[in-house]
Amino acid sequence: MKITRRQVLERWWMLPVAGTAGAFGYMTWYAAKVTFGKKKVGEPNFVNGPAQKIAALSALPEEWSEVEFFYDSRPCTLLRVPKSVTGGLDSGEAHFVAFSRICTHLGCPVNLVKDMEVLAFAYNYRPPKGERHPQLGCRCHYSVFDPVRGGEAMFGKATLPLPRVRLEVRGSDVYATGIEPAPTLST
Repeated sequence: MKITRRQVLERWWMLPVAGTAGAFGYMTWYAAKVTFGKKKVGEPNFVNGPAQKIAALSALPEEWSEVEFFYDSRPCTLLRVPKSVTGGLDSGEAHFVAFSRICTHLGCPVNLVKDMEVLAFAYNYRPPKGERHPQLGCRCHYSVFDPVRGGEAMFGKATLPLPRVRLEVRGSDVYATGIEPAPTLST
């Protein structure tokens, strides 16, 4: 069967329509993936590592105090949080949790965002009422992680939670003794 130029020109419109339909299909799939495909935080899966002193307990005097450190060649953050967190550490009335500061989307650094207006304006995320507390945010693609929910990805392109660091209290100091494996970064 021979196709004439006239037949090709009569059907040329199918190409941009198919391209547009494919693009919208992909965007719909991707939006559903980053909105509804976020993994929940499970039980910790720590890999043992050397004990490393992070900070004295006195360096974290109040809730949302932060100490940044490196563990297993990864930048991490230690936070004092208002309640007990799965994979965290409870020491008397104080609760601590530590995470890798490497975003699980594409590996950009994650920082503690204490100002809710900055979180709303810069990251386009407002936590639900009753959960308005500092979050960990990635400035590259605006993913937001909740430290009180064990580093769960709450908003943005990241779908995996931040790896947690195992903590221990030895005397009056906080030590890191293990870390969860870094996930395979997703696009």
